[in-house]
Amino acid sequence: MNRIGFYVAGALVVLMILFSTLFIVDQRQFAVIYALGEIKEVVTEPGLKFKLPPPFQNVVFLDRRIQTLDSPETRPIFTAEKKSLVIDWLIKWQITDARQFIRNNGVDIRNVENKLSPIVQAAFNEEVTKRTVRNMLSTERDKVMQDVRGRLVDEAKAFGISIVDVRIKRVDFSANITDSIYRRMESERKRVANELRSTGAAEGEKIRADADRQREVIVAEAYRDAQKVQGDGDAKASAIFAESFGRDPQFAAFYRSLTAYRAAFRSKSDVMVMDPSSDFFRAMRGAPAPAPAAPTGKR
Repeated sequence: MNRIGFYVAGALVVLMILFSTLFIVDQRQFAVIYALGEIKEVVTEPGLKFKLPPPFQNVVFLDRRIQTLDSPETRPIFTAEKKSLVIDWLIKWQITDARQFIRNNGVDIRNVENKLSPIVQAAFNEEVTKRTVRNMLSTERDKVMQDVRGRLVDEAKAFGISIVDVRIKRVDFSANITDSIYRRMESERKRVANELRSTGAAEGEKIRADADRQREVIVAEAYRDAQKVQGDGDAKASAIFAESFGRDPQFAAFYRSLTAYRAAFRSKSDVMVMDPSSDFFRAMRGAPAPAPAAPTGKR
């Protein structure tokens, strides 16, 4: 029984040693085999691989996928005209030389990112200081990204990586400049609004003046037409009266007397001192009115 247990224990030890010599390389990874602390081999092909058992050989895996590094903080960068800009950027990078990567950075990706971040920021500083704000906001934005990527090529080789892409996420003014720009924009909008108000007031006065002028013209024309109509009516009335009075002179004289009485005795408080036998009271006395003189001819 003791011999069987010994065999079982030996078999387990052999299996453990066998399993320690096997490892699987994923297609998303590099496998770096160490032999007594030195890099022995870098395995790039995926699949089941073999190595010596520890402590003779150990294996470390590195991520070979594309990594993203964002700008750690927003620092102002001065342009060619000394304007302060804040630029948010990102870069895409990938491990291409595992040996070089481990020699310079170890196996922790954060080590290379901590070293690469200030290098990228310095490259952006050098490119932005050559250009104006207008260039950075419109025409040369792509050129800046290309130039920064070109500057990082040699630096990336020293780290055992390659730069896949460089992108600018945001370009903005720093906080103090942004406030001044907003104030200037506000004052400009107020100036435009005041101009529009003054223009509107002037147009309103012009419209009101034109309306008043048209009203005066319309009233004057209406008064002229009314006077003309009234004159025509008075002329027709006079013609009718003349024709009627010509047919009956006595009635005409009587009508004129009544009209005179109406005008003279319009108010009850009026007092008149006259001779009752005067011609003014002829109609009241019933005396016939003198016939008008016959016309002697045309003028």
